[in-house]
Amino acid sequence: MLDLKAPPGAKREFEKGVSLLFKKDLDGSVQHLSKAVTIYPKFVAAHNSLGTAYMDLGQYDKAREHFEQATQLDDHVPHSFSNLCHAQLALKNYATAEQSIKKATSLAPLNLDMQSTLVYAEVLNHNYQDAIATTHQVHANKHDGAAMIHLSAAAAWRELNNLPEMKSELNTFLLEDPKSPHAEKARQLIAQIEGIHTHPHVWLVSQQLPSDEMVAAGQEEQRQIAEAERLCVGCSNASDASEPAATAIAASSFPEPERVHRSSTGFVLRKDVDEVALVFAATDHGKAVSDLTEQEVGILDEHQAPAALLDFRNESQLPLRLGLVIDTSESIQGRFSFEKGAAAGFLQKVLINEDDLAFVVGFANSILMVQDFSADQGKISHAIGELAPAGGTALWDAVTFAANKLTSHEDPYPVAKILVIISDGNDNSSKATLKEAIQAAEKGEVIVYTVSTAEASGGIAEASVGDHALKVLAEQSGGSAFAPGSVSALKHSLAELQEVIRARYRISYKPANLKLDGHYRTIDVSARRSGHKLRVYARKGYFATEDKF
Repeated sequence: MLDLKAPPGAKREFEKGVSLLFKKDLDGSVQHLSKAVTIYPKFVAAHNSLGTAYMDLGQYDKAREHFEQATQLDDHVPHSFSNLCHAQLALKNYATAEQSIKKATSLAPLNLDMQSTLVYAEVLNHNYQDAIATTHQVHANKHDGAAMIHLSAAAAWRELNNLPEMKSELNTFLLEDPKSPHAEKARQLIAQIEGIHTHPHVWLVSQQLPSDEMVAAGQEEQRQIAEAERLCVGCSNASDASEPAATAIAASSFPEPERVHRSSTGFVLRKDVDEVALVFAATDHGKAVSDLTEQEVGILDEHQAPAALLDFRNESQLPLRLGLVIDTSESIQGRFSFEKGAAAGFLQKVLINEDDLAFVVGFANSILMVQDFSADQGKISHAIGELAPAGGTALWDAVTFAANKLTSHEDPYPVAKILVIISDGNDNSSKATLKEAIQAAEKGEVIVYTVSTAEASGGIAEASVGDHALKVLAEQSGGSAFAPGSVSALKHSLAELQEVIRARYRISYKPANLKLDGHYRTIDVSARRSGHKLRVYARKGYFATEDKF
């Protein structure tokens, strides 16, 4: 946001400085970038690029000063903290470097380069157990191109004198990147470990190796990546989509047995009692209905009334754990300011109890953790206000991350886990697919509500694909999709969503004529009051298959 306010003169000097930086004219680059920050001292990208020039000149103290200024100007830019970490590593300030890169990864939790640097810094700071834990966390998710973390983890196990685990990490590294220039070194170390059983003195040879030799093997690769990232923090760098939106929709339009087993939000049967548990919401002319009785609610399962009603409860007063995911891609630039204000206003109205917590994620090409779980509406609103549009759209990555975050949050009492997505639904940068995003939500019993930002008067075909994707995502998770059709109607849809979130019920029943044959069974939930029908938000069905707990 600060860089958008830079005056023309500062921008011209910045562009000249970056151009010379690419050409390796470091002195000329420093001259122009210094002018840029003199004209406009709040130029975050210029401070980052100037720090890069000083890094390449070997003037690490000056580099650190400019990276620190960048983090102080805007503490929501992950690359500024990553840059600062690299300068601190060069100065051998390992403790502060670890803290800087931890901040970077908290803001960009899916950035593999930053996660790799975190493991590297943890090893150098002798936090071996932390380095191993971080490696396992990265390895549990898609991490193409990040095999080097296993070399760092091997170094950590070596310092802990655990040769079997060290060997395991080295083997994993070779499996993931057998053509790495460091592969031969890894094979030699494995041979040394295997030789210990017959030649115990071999360990003495390996003990003579520098303690950080394996870790340092990947430092040059990480330095080059960081160098490229420092050049322009706000530049667009959209990657190719892992799967086109239309293809993802086709693959996920109908639920599959293997991805609905674990959810207890009303999508599967419990093996012990053949029970369907369903969460739904009801509104009357857009207003929450929070005092329904079971006599006012009807359920048809495969067009038949249930054999028995097992439980009915009002969940509207459960503490909220709400994740707000906001599209910050370039495609929404013209309406972004209005959307930010609407989102902030929505959270102020929905977080009404002292036990309610919310976090905010922004996404373009990558994921930005704008604000972690908090009940402080001032902090949340401020964080939303710091977002600026740029880049592509990694929607499914953002949904998957946010759903997993809701799932992993530990609470001592029952809570309602809600995910609200504000986007046009058009993904072009994700590694995850729509199907995987739905799986993440269902696994964690997270109910997803989507609010489309697509303009009905715009490209109709494109908007329909995005809206279709959002509808599939919401309905498969037991939520609902809102499509205002215009920016001016966005606040109305968010107000309606607020009412839906505060009108939740949980009902469980035993279906009639049940056969656990894996077939999809439809559900129709209805509610009436004073003779007229209420609007119900509920899942449309489930697969009749045994629970796989």
